[in-house]
Amino acid sequence: MEISARVADLLGISGDNIIFAVILFVIGIFFIVKGGDVFVDAATWIAEATGIPKFIIGATVVSFATTLPELLVSAIAATQGKNDMAIGNAIGSVTANVGLIMSISILCIPAVVKRKEVAFKGFLMVGAVAAMFIFTQNLSLSIWQSIILIVIFIVFMAENIISGKASMGADGDDEKPQINGKTVATNIAKFVIGAVGIVVGADLLVDDGTVIAKHLGVSEAIIGVTIIAVGTSLPELVTTITAIVKKQSDLSIGNIIGANIIDLTLILPICAFITNGSLPVGKQSAYLDIVICMTVIIIAIVPTVIFKKLSRWQGALMLCIYIAYVAVLVTNSSMHYLPF
Repeated sequence: MEISARVADLLGISGDNIIFAVILFVIGIFFIVKGGDVFVDAATWIAEATGIPKFIIGATVVSFATTLPELLVSAIAATQGKNDMAIGNAIGSVTANVGLIMSISILCIPAVVKRKEVAFKGFLMVGAVAAMFIFTQNLSLSIWQSIILIVIFIVFMAENIISGKASMGADGDDEKPQINGKTVATNIAKFVIGAVGIVVGADLLVDDGTVIAKHLGVSEAIIGVTIIAVGTSLPELVTTITAIVKKQSDLSIGNIIGANIIDLTLILPICAFITNGSLPVGKQSAYLDIVICMTVIIIAIVPTVIFKKLSRWQGALMLCIYIAYVAVLVTNSSMHYLPF
């Protein structure tokens, strides 16, 4: 789409201007966050108005809405041949969700959890990142490996719907919201505006993230797993902060686990399809990014299932690993002491 280039031409500014790129990058993050907020509100209203049960809305619309920024950013990057950025954003978002956002939630409010609510989804997330680690050791993601990941995604969605239906109890009949010409027009407009905002924001993040990477002398992969990954994870961050304020840490943790499974099992397979069935994977992604991602996920899930609680030591350890990981990436971008 190259929106940044078009805006630069209109203003008579060089598309490689670093200040201009940073401004548009921030605008892109704003569009993604606000667009996602408007989109999920409208999508939820439309689903309720059409009579779709709320448990299905939660299992599908909300989960997709929080991961739509990552999906579009990676898809646009893959379309433009920026595979390192596409992979870095998908994996980096998962790492940021667990190593940064979930860690903050746990440090603020340690949570007692129900094993049956966390175990299946948690180990499904562990299985997804383990499969990703195994699949990418030959530095590519094939069409058949992508299909396996999509099967994991389907299992996750099916479990969401089944467990949601089981928990409905006697409240199975959801009331429809008020429907009239004004509310229909308003929500359709919000749906379109929100979707456009996310698409435009994603395009700005990819284009101007590339410009920033070139000016800083760092690779697109590093920009993808740090700045862009955190930027596209802002919906999860906002959800977590809201949950902390309301002392509902289990809500943010559930949202993060769901978003991560979608990130791992849907985004990169779609990117693989975009690149004609085989997605090239860089050494940094295969040998560092995915390893760190798998490490923080195991720390988050395994002790939680065993002891049935999320402890502050988990949050502190994951946060330290994430900070060290980012420090290694930043330092390596100038010293190049890692073999990739």
